[in-house]
Amino acid sequence: MIKKFLTICAALVAIYFFVSMPAIQKKFLYPFPYRSMVESYSSRWKVDKFLAVAVMKAESNFSEDAHSRSGAVGLMQIMPETAAWIAYQLGEPPEQVADDIKNLRDPETNIRYGTWYLAELKAEFKGNDVLALAAYNAGRGNVHEWMEKNHWSENFSDADKIPYAETRDYVKRVLHCREKYSELYGTNDFVPVPIALHELRFARLKNLSL
Repeated sequence: MIKKFLTICAALVAIYFFVSMPAIQKKFLYPFPYRSMVESYSSRWKVDKFLAVAVMKAESNFSEDAHSRSGAVGLMQIMPETAAWIAYQLGEPPEQVADDIKNLRDPETNIRYGTWYLAELKAEFKGNDVLALAAYNAGRGNVHEWMEKNHWSENFSDADKIPYAETRDYVKRVLHCREKYSELYGTNDFVPVPIALHELRFARLKNLSL
């Protein structure tokens, strides 16, 4: 009996160390598909690429065909109306907007819009990851309402105080994934840069909830 117990313990320890190997984690737990696209658009919009890929993993687990019950589409789960708003802020011509919204499952279109939107939320909430991620999941209007109701400052960091369980769990999951991606894929090649509003070319619409 003791021998069997020790054998099981040894097997569990072996599995633990096997799963803990960076190469195994990269392949099975935290892959980085579409890496060149994520890095390219994250660099363009000045947003942390590890945060962007963590959002993508949490939103769709890297499925191009992901489609939520609420209508969100693609890798970063963009709502068509949100995509139209983003395209307008980017100054895209009407014919391109129509094509992009029609092809939201296209990885490059979805990542371009999703990383831009993430950068916009980061700027709106003064670089606060918790608030920006909460807004990505629950809508910016809800987050501004929570801030006002609960007297949260721009330095708010306690995700456990987010009133929606889904959003609370989402924020914590994304932050955990961001940490893992940073550990596995390195952090030395990313230098945070303040977002230039004129570079992103968006008009700040504080009261618009998406």
